[in-house]
Amino acid sequence: MVSLNNLRPKPGSVRRNKRLGTGSGSGHGQTSTKGQKGQSATAGGTKRSGFEGGQMPLSRRIPKSGFSNNRFRIDCEWVNISSLDKRFDNGEEVTPEKLVQKRLVKHSKRVKILGDGELKKSLKVLAHAFSASAKEKIEKAGGTASVIAVPSGVGK
Repeated sequence: MVSLNNLRPKPGSVRRNKRLGTGSGSGHGQTSTKGQKGQSATAGGTKRSGFEGGQMPLSRRIPKSGFSNNRFRIDCEWVNISSLDKRFDNGEEVTPEKLVQKRLVKHSKRVKILGDGELKKSLKVLAHAFSASAKEKIEKAGGTASVIAVPSGVGK
């Protein structure tokens, strides 16, 4: 009969912990399974990822080529006009600060309005940039699309 006092794990499923440095009789004494000296036997003896024993690492052996435009990239947050249609009322003024309040963008440094979706409300939209289709759809709905000048030094 099985009861709490005679429950045992399946034989071979539970192993004893390897107790290191507990004397020569344990089988894991003296060097504690780490061998004789060497970098990995000493305290703090680890190698960084990619280390190849002093050999020139692969990441440095491979030739680097190409051009990265990241230094000149202009970070811009974008909003589709379908989002404006959902979040703003008819005749309301849309500014980057209001877009931050409505959580459509994270910051109001640079905002671009894109033309994905439909706009059925007449909105006065102020942003740093507009796509051609967004400007067309805003004006078709009876609203205005005004470009705000970007403050100097705001590119990143």
